[in-house]
Amino acid sequence: MSRAPNYGTVVIGVGSPLMGDDGLGLVALEALRAGWRLDPHVELIDGGTWGMNLLPFIEGAERLLFLDAVDAGLPPGSLISMERDELPRFFALKLSPHQIDLREVLALAEFRGTLPKHTVALGLQPERVEMSTRLSSAVSDALDHLVEAAIDRLKLWGHTVQASVPAEGS
Repeated sequence: MSRAPNYGTVVIGVGSPLMGDDGLGLVALEALRAGWRLDPHVELIDGGTWGMNLLPFIEGAERLLFLDAVDAGLPPGSLISMERDELPRFFALKLSPHQIDLREVLALAEFRGTLPKHTVALGLQPERVEMSTRLSSAVSDALDHLVEAAIDRLKLWGHTVQASVPAEGS
């Protein structure tokens, strides 16, 4: 099934803000929204645990960037980047309930031929996924690295990105 994209690049932060480091994607999305001016071809979506409700955004994107906690068995706070062909492996390792839904959404988009060619997941290795509204210190300390990686990816995809607040110490 072919379709004309409705969006340029869609950045989706996913996770549960009630499950500690699993809420990373939402925190990173908010840091991106608060600290950076993005060109109008970038759509920021708070995906939370939306599941199938994300399908229209995914299918309407030319490029898709997920921000999430990624359990790759690395030290907590490690930056992880997965390209489109690596995503089934990532979603096969269930970190939290939202990933089951997201795996199904991506599988459906792939089946329908609407999963964007340029689909990437960026994240950090979580330290703890448990009832908490706070990120662990390891993940919180590495948050800037994740946001920088997202900015770098957006620039690589040809987007104009500018800091909206002066950097600390300047």
